[in-house]
Amino acid sequence: MAIARFGRQAKRPHGFCLKMTAVAVLGLCFIFVWSMFSSTSSSVVSQRESFDDIAEPVSTNTKPSNSGTQSKKKQMENHESSKEDNRVKVESDLDRKDDKRVNGSVALVVEEEHKSGKKDEKEVAKEKREKGKKLPQGVAKKNDEPKQSEAEDLQKEKEEEEEEEVLDGEDGIDIDGEDNGDKEGDSDLAESVDQESEEKLEDGGGESRNRGRKRKIKGPLFDPKAHYFWKLCSTRSKHNYMPCIDIESGTTKLQSYRHTERSCPRTSLMCLVPLPHDGYGMPVRWPESKLKILHKNVAHPKLAAFVKKHSWVVESGEYLTFPQNQSEFKGGVLHYLESIEEMVPDIEWGKNIRLVLDIGCTDSSFSASLLDKEVLALSLGLKDDLVDVAQVALERGFPAVVSPLGTRRLPFPSTAFDAIHCGGCGLSWHSNGGKLLLEMNRILRPGGYFILSTKYESIEEEEAMSRLTASICWNILAHKTDEVSEVGVKIYQKPESNGMYELRRKKNPPLCKENENPDAAWYVPIKTCLHSIPSAIEQHGTEWPEEWPKRLDTYPDWLNDKERVIADTKHWKAIVDKSYLTGVGIDWSNIRNVMDMKAIYGGFAAALSQQKVWVMNVVPVHAPDTLPFIYERGLVGVYHDWCESFGTYPRSYDLLHADHLFSRLKNRCNKPVSIVVEMDRILRPGGWTIIRDKVEILDPLEGILRSLHWEIRMTYAQDKEENALSSFTKKTRY
Repeated sequence: MAIARFGRQAKRPHGFCLKMTAVAVLGLCFIFVWSMFSSTSSSVVSQRESFDDIAEPVSTNTKPSNSGTQSKKKQMENHESSKEDNRVKVESDLDRKDDKRVNGSVALVVEEEHKSGKKDEKEVAKEKREKGKKLPQGVAKKNDEPKQSEAEDLQKEKEEEEEEEVLDGEDGIDIDGEDNGDKEGDSDLAESVDQESEEKLEDGGGESRNRGRKRKIKGPLFDPKAHYFWKLCSTRSKHNYMPCIDIESGTTKLQSYRHTERSCPRTSLMCLVPLPHDGYGMPVRWPESKLKILHKNVAHPKLAAFVKKHSWVVESGEYLTFPQNQSEFKGGVLHYLESIEEMVPDIEWGKNIRLVLDIGCTDSSFSASLLDKEVLALSLGLKDDLVDVAQVALERGFPAVVSPLGTRRLPFPSTAFDAIHCGGCGLSWHSNGGKLLLEMNRILRPGGYFILSTKYESIEEEEAMSRLTASICWNILAHKTDEVSEVGVKIYQKPESNGMYELRRKKNPPLCKENENPDAAWYVPIKTCLHSIPSAIEQHGTEWPEEWPKRLDTYPDWLNDKERVIADTKHWKAIVDKSYLTGVGIDWSNIRNVMDMKAIYGGFAAALSQQKVWVMNVVPVHAPDTLPFIYERGLVGVYHDWCESFGTYPRSYDLLHADHLFSRLKNRCNKPVSIVVEMDRILRPGGWTIIRDKVEILDPLEGILRSLHWEIRMTYAQDKEENALSSFTKKTRY
């Protein structure tokens, strides 16, 4: 009826106007409703956009995105590609909250869920504040964003940074709940992290800067509701897989299965490296491992042939044995070391010579004999080390790291080593303009020694080497062929001052520019120039350090923050003595290879100096550059970016120590879970991990480790604190 009536009215003269009016009213209502929903959607997109753009500045070669749906689409594509790689499947698990702890572990805090709720509220407030921040160039601000004064913006930004900042070793938690830390000193260090990391990345070159780009991550680092299913890696190198070293091309022959440069996969490693084919046995305890190791733990196709050709390693049943004083050199390694001291009496092993870099890692008996003399020799496994002798050294309990030596710098600071040894390493030092020798010159301490020994050397190579060493002012102290070992030994010494450089007739290679940072080493090409010898009091390397072990607790004049170093040393000394050695359930007689994944001043390693362990101190590339001081103390370490795989073999370490590592990496890595996968790769079955971090990070982290079949042995949270300590052990099965 109503329709008929409306039709009759429409036929009247004024009916057409009535009809148009009704249509206009309905259209306006539709537009009003649509605009309401559209404004809500754009507001959400604005929040998402502002966080993404602040997190990752727009590249000059990339057109900025103007919609949040594009970034969301990109994330979904990345997620789908990870599925296609069969790396890991992540599913929602709503019942995860009830499964807080297993294996009798202690809950972190009672109010944990309540705290996570507070964190969500903070994140919402943070999003609102971020909307008022300045966006990168090329990104437009929304007109409906709230306006704030510059003073309010700066104040809120400062509060936010303080809220997010993690104090390195801030509260000194131990089992008894005592506060052993120096909060003030650690706070000063933490506040300088971002500024110094930016300067470091700028010095390190464009590639390093791109790898260190920061991203803003909303919410927790690990999704507490995620559930993980893992698969074994299907790689050509199988149980010895090193993601950033090994080539995984199906057409590549085994003889050249290593990258000539460090080159990581495009996607982070999200699979588990399998155990050896014959299983994995519990490693032989130190110091017995100096003399024998389980052969199946280091099995490799080329190793059997290598054993038959060398006298210093013998296959005996299921073990590889290492007869004492046997080496590549006739007469034994002890005679070889003594002959070096006779040629250059200033070389005193274990006194003025504490840190040695052994290039090539062809004979681990060299490291073994030096260790008896209180010398810490770090073996450098090269890309062409096909028989995995570096893995043998690690299994024996000797320091070793794998890094290609080609066109990029090694991950060490300048003036780090007291001596560098190359015993038949087969490198052409004079080729490519002498780049490799220039890199040795960078990391060698002024006045340090370069020891080169070989059985065969052509006249052409000898002349080329003589010209090269003369051009960089290395003084040859000895050149002698030992009658017993039948090895020709040359010992060079790096100059102690710049006076020798000024006297050169030909300035080739030239001196590096003053703004060239000699300590920048992560993805930095080798420079074809000579860095000046440090001479100012504020530069490290100006003076030779004290004899060992006095140098461990000696603070040089160039160190500006001695108070913080002293506080850091006391801090870790108290924690190690009161907690780690007695309270976390670790049998330290099974611990030999230790890694501090976020070393600051080496305080953790110094606290373990009386234990029968060695510590690899890792200084993250985004952190303040404290690695030169770690070497000054007589300890070893490397630079590393934990968003990538570490340069070592699987199952290398007995214990990993991570103090607030994950908190500092929240806005750096695309897949933070890959760090946990990397820890699983480098830790030996039955090994231990000690993690100190925020409660909201440790809670989901424990779930991830349980999915990897790790056991939680101890969890402790200090009252009224947001930080906790947990210890985990890795099971032998997957």
